[in-house]
Formats: sequence, C-alpha cells, structure tokens
Amino acid sequence: MDILNKVRHFREEEEQLKWQGTFADYLEVVKERPEVAQTAHSRVYNMIKSSGLTEKNGKKMYRFFGEAIFGLEDAIEKLVEEYFHPAAKRLDVRKRILLLMGPVSGGKSTIVTMLKRGLEAYSRTDEGAVYAIKGCPMHEDPFHLIPQHLREDFYEEYGIRIEGNLSPLNTMRLEKEYGGRIEDVEVERIFLSEDKRAGIGTFSPSDPKSQDIADLTGSIDFSTIAEFGSESDPRAYRFDGELNKANRGMMEFQEMLKCDEKFLWHLLSLTQEGNFKAGRFALISADELIVAHTNEAEYRSFISNKKNEALQSRMIVMPIPYNLRVSQEERIYQKMIKESDMAHVHIAPHALRVAAIFSILTRLEESKKHGMDLVKKMRLYDGENVEGFNQGDVDELSKEFPAEGMNGIDPRYVINRISSTIISKEVPSINALDVLRSLKDGLDQHASVSEESKENYMNYISVARREYDEIAKKEVQKAFVYSYEESAKTLMDNYLDNVEAYCNRNKLKDPLTGEEMNPDEKLMRSIEEQIGISENAKKSFREEILIRISAYARKGKRFDYNSHERLREAIQKKLFADLKDVVKITTTSKTPDESQLKKINEVIARLIDEHGYNSVSANELLRYVGSLLNR
Repeated sequence: MDILNKVRHFREEEEQLKWQGTFADYLEVVKERPEVAQTAHSRVYNMIKSSGLTEKNGKKMYRFFGEAIFGLEDAIEKLVEEYFHPAAKRLDVRKRILLLMGPVSGGKSTIVTMLKRGLEAYSRTDEGAVYAIKGCPMHEDPFHLIPQHLREDFYEEYGIRIEGNLSPLNTMRLEKEYGGRIEDVEVERIFLSEDKRAGIGTFSPSDPKSQDIADLTGSIDFSTIAEFGSESDPRAYRFDGELNKANRGMMEFQEMLKCDEKFLWHLLSLTQEGNFKAGRFALISADELIVAHTNEAEYRSFISNKKNEALQSRMIVMPIPYNLRVSQEERIYQKMIKESDMAHVHIAPHALRVAAIFSILTRLEESKKHGMDLVKKMRLYDGENVEGFNQGDVDELSKEFPAEGMNGIDPRYVINRISSTIISKEVPSINALDVLRSLKDGLDQHASVSEESKENYMNYISVARREYDEIAKKEVQKAFVYSYEESAKTLMDNYLDNVEAYCNRNKLKDPLTGEEMNPDEKLMRSIEEQIGISENAKKSFREEILIRISAYARKGKRFDYNSHERLREAIQKKLFADLKDVVKITTTSKTPDESQLKKINEVIARLIDEHGYNSVSANELLRYVGSLLNR
C-alpha cells in the first residue's frame, strides 16, 4: 500500500498546485511573483541554476547534472554559460538552435532528457510555475492578450517585456467568448509534461516520402470544415504539431540533420522571429527552446552543403565529446550496470577500471610534448601525479587537440562486452581478465572499427593488461602487508631516523653498542627506489619528508605511517619486495603447509572484508598474482 499512498499524495499535491482565475487575477500573481513571466530559455537556465553548484574533479559543476553526467564538466559549463545564461538574458543566442554535436553514446541524449525531466519537475515549483490561457492547445502566454500599443506602458508598470502575438484561435475566442474583455479571459496554471504533450515536444525524422509537415505545425481538421465553413477558421485547425505543443518549454529534434529540408525551413523563422507558419493563418508566435543533436560526420556533411548556410547561421553548436577521465568512465559503467538486470552479478574490483583504461586510451591523442606518452596523459587527465608534470599541464594538453574525445570506443560497446562475459561464463562473478578478453574478442565484431584502428586497440588492451598487472600486485601486496603492520611502522621509524640524521648531518647511535654510525644509505635507497626516486632526487625527497615532520610537530600532530602517501607506498613496496618469496610460495603452492594456508586465508578474508572481493574473485586474484611473480 505504500506506493499507492505515494500516488495518492502526488495526486493531492497536484490538486493543491492547480490555479485558475481571470487575466486580472493573473496580473496580481505576477505582481507578487514576477518570475512566473519568464521566457522558456530563462526558465531552463533558472532551473539549472536553482540546483546549486558542487565540486567535481576540482571543478565547479551544476548539481542539476550531478549523478547522471560524468567527465563532461567543461562541456556542461560551456553549455550553461555560453548558451543558456545569455539566452536567459534575452541576448541574441536565444534566437539560435542549440545543436549538441558529438560521438554516439557520448551523453547528448542524456543531457536533453535531463532538461526535459527537469522542466517537468520545475514547473511544479513556485519558481518554475507556468501559466497559460485556459483551453488553448498551445498553452499560450496570457500576456499576448495585451494589445501592441499598450505594451510599452505595461513594461513601465510591470518591468516585463512582452514578445509575440495572440494566436488566431485565441484572437477569435477573445472576441466571441469574452467580447474583447481581456481582463475576463480565463488563465490556468499548467504543468509541463512530455507524456501529456504540454510544453515539451519531441520530433524524430522518418521516411521523407511519408512524413508530413503537419507533424510539426498541425493540420486542418476536415471533419469540422462543414461546421465552421472555412479552412481559414482557426477552430477548423488542429494545433497539435510538435512546435505547437512545445510552446512555453522545449522542443527536441532527434537526429535533426537527417530531416528533410522542408522541415528545417520552418525553423528559420521560429528561431529568428519567434514564430512559424501554419495553415492559412498569419505567423504563429512560439516561445520555446529548440535543442537538437547529431554526430560529427552528419554535421560535417550538413555544413558542406551551401543550401544549408541560412540554417547553419542560426545554430549554436556545442561539442559534447567522450569523457576522458578513467575514474569518471568507471562511474558511467557502474551507472549503466546498476540500471540493468546485471546488478546482482559480482564484478571484481578494478574490472571496470581496466575497461575504462582501455576506453580512454582509444580516445586520447598522442601529445607532442616531450616525455608525455598516452598512459601518462591518461593519468594526468584523471588527476593523478605524474613525474615531470603537474595539473597545470592539463589545460595546455587539452588545447593541443581541441577535438580530442570526439573519437574512440563508446561506453555501450564496453557494457555490451561485459554483458557478453556474464552470459558466456554463466557465473555470478567476473574479473578484469574476463572483461579484457571479451573486449578483445569483440573487436572482430565491431563493424565500424578499421583494421588500423583495430591494431591500435589491441595494443591498448595490452597496455590495460599491464596496468592491471600492477594494480593486482598492489592489491595483494596491501592485503599481505597489512598483516605486517608493525613491521611497516618499524621500517618507517628506522627510515625517518636515518633521514633526520642525513639532513642534519648527524650520526646515529647503535641501540645495542651505543657506538656512533653514519646514516644507513643502503636502507634509505632501498626504500626510495621503490617509488622511482633517483639518486639526484633523493636529497630533495628527504628534505621534503623532514619539512612535513616539522609541519606536523608545529600543529601538535604526530607524523605516522599514513602522513605521507608516497612514503607509505614506498614502505609497502619495500616490505612486499622482501615478502615476495613468501607470497610466491603461498599463492602457488599446490600443497601449502598449515602456516601457508593460514596466511592465504587471512589475505583472502582481508580482500573480501576490506577490498570488495568475493571468495571466487579473491582466489582468482591470488592465483593470478602468483603466476605474475613466478614469471
């Protein structure tokens, strides 16, 4: 009954939100809440802005797009600030079609769907309320009732600009039903809804030979001509085209550039003048955001045709590239899996990350910057530290290839291959190697991949495999080393004592004999080399550690095992290197002894409890790492 109660509550809430009154009553509402008179573009912008800002990957992003769009912070910011914001301020960009252009499965449709669903919800709030002339099939703006010669006076009194003319149907209704008394015209609050075709329209092209322009602009209702006597009587016209129904909200053109030319001609007047031609009437005013989406190949073909210059000049093209961050790509896959019937399947940690690494590598361009390869670029883009570079280099790298991210493997392909893996294995658990194997097998079935690209993609799968090898070893290393926590702390304290003596040019005392001795260079280097600290860089690294210790001391904090990430990693690697033989024996022995078996069980338990594995994937990981160490 809980869901029925919620449905009932929703229905009651909608009843409470409904409003009906005369135009005179509506003016009182506008005096109290001028925001109800906003344009369609302004409503969309305010809807996005009202959600607030959040920080994502070190960048500000609108919460509105929060948990549905990943890795497109720059594209979203550009979309909002370069189109929606100026359009909301009535600048000329509102007279342009918004064309989202990018590769398949890149997020274009998701953005449009979010805007549509967002408008539906926003129209139910006080800030996003929409009022219309009651009984109008186009949900016409009540302010169109104000005669042209009084609109300047209205602006001086209310501070609201009125654009557009009263539609033919409402012009007739004003005379016949209300005797010209605009103050008596009934106005109602409407709720935008794609399903009910109220303020949100969607047009999808079909066969040009069979598609009728009436799908956009409405058509004559021949059954009523005998009643009303003329085709030019607005009562004999069905104002039910997508452009009619999308008035006051937004209109989505799916695959717009596949449309027949005659359908696009109607957009010229609508975008520039805010009106369109329908039947035997004067131009009909419409206030709506027109958003379309297409891929790059179709857009290039479109702009190469000289006949399309007029429409092209009325477009704002917003590139929506693929995401270029591994961590965000992983979230895309998690979202897609969560929305599928595969959510019950155990996907081992890092399986999706490895798939994401492969995908991102296919989308990146080789930089000409000295010392920068694709893997380093991938890590830098994802916010990781890369020796010799910093996050300040990211902007420079992204400017090197403005179209980066417009090509490569799409997320749907990866999810298709993961699905294939689950079905073919027929077990409720898959790991990174299963996913990589499936990605590799699927390339032969990927019709759009050329032989040259296929060869590159195979190399990227190999790179992703090498990345996974390091991740797997590190994962087991952490699980093993955890049991040696005391050893790790002891090793670290020993290292810090030696570093302090080295930097201060002091000697150390042997704890047993009390005799003075030089800092243990061999010990320090054996740890530092684990994280690639060169002979030339050792002094600055040690000084950095000492500065960190002093900073902690000043704040009254104790510098411990977790105080310096890179040093902790070096200690873990050093311990793991010392333990490598133990790991090899315990993971590969066919007949482990009691102590080995205990150690294996401890590691498996830790992988399950703290790292997200199940018993199957944990055992598979140990066997795989054992084979790596024996190579």
